[in-house]
Amino acid sequence: MSQPNGRGDPGRMPGLPPEVRKDGEPGWAGGLRKLYNSVVEEPLPDSFKDLLKKLDDSDDA
Repeated sequence: MSQPNGRGDPGRMPGLPPEVRKDGEPGWAGGLRKLYNSVVEEPLPDSFKDLLKKLDDSDDA
């Protein structure tokens, strides 16, 4: 959507939709990356570790 005064957003490149940054990355990508990294860095609960160990042990049998 264009600005009411017709000048657009001075912080973005002309011709690009507002959700695309100057470096070509969508505006939502940074937030998604932070969310992904926070999930990856969370420790596994002990119950989940136990379940994985049981599954590994059953493969050996």
